Amino acid sequence: MNYPVHIVSVGGLIENNEGKILMVKSPDRGWEIPGGQVEAGEPLTDALKREIKEETGIDIEIGNLRTVHSNIESRVQPDGVSPIGSIVNFGFTGKAISGELTTSEESLEVDWFDREQILELIGEDFMRDRVKCMLNDDGRVTYAIFSRNPYIIHGVQYI
Repeated sequence: MNYPVHIVSVGGLIENNEGKILMVKSPDRGWEIPGGQVEAGEPLTDALKREIKEETGIDIEIGNLRTVHSNIESRVQPDGVSPIGSIVNFGFTGKAISGELTTSEESLEVDWFDREQILELIGEDFMRDRVKCMLNDDGRVTYAIFSRNPYIIHGVQYI
């Protein structure tokens, strides 16, 4: 039996002491919240701390789980044959606790922005919707199912 391969990723809506939100400019997708893939055997929260430190130079304290987004679009691995299952992203809030802003191969620019600005900066629809859900702090976790190319929302639940 072949087991499906799924990608697990994390993202963080990280706030500083002035209430500004940490954003990175990705070489592929433009401005977005920082985050990335979870490595095998790595806890989600450790992955988020690692990814944010690597991409931005900032150390964080994890807050609440705000979103779970499943990209169910069919894709294949670089070999052009082997399938990749859904990409499941867990979105957390958090606070910056130390560090200096730095860029990396995954972040062309890194900066703090007012909450009111960030949705306007984000070019990708799927990321804008994810961040919009994270900004809505009503105490519930948003679970969304979507495909990206073209961007279609297949369902949303609030837990």
